[in-house]
Amino acid sequence: MIIARSPLRISLGGGGTDLPSYYREHEGFLVAGAIDRYVYVTVIRPFTEGISLKYSKLELVEKVEDVEHPIIREALKLMNLRTPQIELTALADIPAGTGLGSSGSFTTALLKALFAHRHRPILPTDLAELACDIEMNKLGELVGKQDQYIAAYGGLTCLTFGRDGRVEAVPLKTDRDTLFDLEDNLLLFFTGFARNASEILKDQHIRSTKNDPAMINNLHYIKDLGLRSKLSLEAGKAADFGALMHEHWEHKKKRSQGMSNPHIDEWYELGRKNGAIGGKLVGAGGGGFLMFYAEDRNRLRHAMARAGLEEVRFRFDFEGSKVMVQ
Repeated sequence: MIIARSPLRISLGGGGTDLPSYYREHEGFLVAGAIDRYVYVTVIRPFTEGISLKYSKLELVEKVEDVEHPIIREALKLMNLRTPQIELTALADIPAGTGLGSSGSFTTALLKALFAHRHRPILPTDLAELACDIEMNKLGELVGKQDQYIAAYGGLTCLTFGRDGRVEAVPLKTDRDTLFDLEDNLLLFFTGFARNASEILKDQHIRSTKNDPAMINNLHYIKDLGLRSKLSLEAGKAADFGALMHEHWEHKKKRSQGMSNPHIDEWYELGRKNGAIGGKLVGAGGGGFLMFYAEDRNRLRHAMARAGLEEVRFRFDFEGSKVMVQ
């Protein structure tokens, strides 16, 4: 049995500049953090021929072409199985559609498991690029490259997206005190809204492709906030980073009418009045998790609990995609 896992992620600054419609013209930059919440994929070779899949659905088919799950189908095609005889199971600590990059985490974990099943090593950059190729090119999804890269690499990582499509991944140079500060004072609360980010990302893609001035200027500003976040964190100024999160959210909301809703706005203001310096929705927007940087984390926790929001506690993951059992 092969068991592989990939971490989910939070965006710390610059999110949205990892889409090709932006970085191909302007170069993108962001800071992301992998967290200790995971997507797991298990692969075994059963005694009988066929492809058995267990995820939110069950599938039992004879040929790769008959697999309904698009990412699994494309990943299995890459393996070029002569006689399909494989059983695959996918599990996750947190459901999809909550803004933590689950699709990229699933694709990297799946590929990591399949490569291990075939006794083939794969480097983080190659793993991330292969996952991006499946999602962006083969399936035509309007997604960026952040999720696949941070899942493959792990850690607190600065990602630069070049005009030629190449990605440079460099660890954020934080000291241990700043790392512990972030782990203690960055708090995640589930809004109760799961969403498909495709419409928000589609709107950004179309407007960026048309060089819409408002969208391009907004993403320029967000990229600059990513760079400023990097400088604040590397200087050990976590509270300044918290203030930048608020600035980030105010500009992020302007990118799309679907970015927030009255409930999210109300909870955000409640957090700001109860110990949060700043915060934002993680991911493309519209739902998922509210993340705050807290000046008074106990007060913030009590306020969010009274509002009915569940907290998910986390630490950072520094291993990235890995095979746990082989």
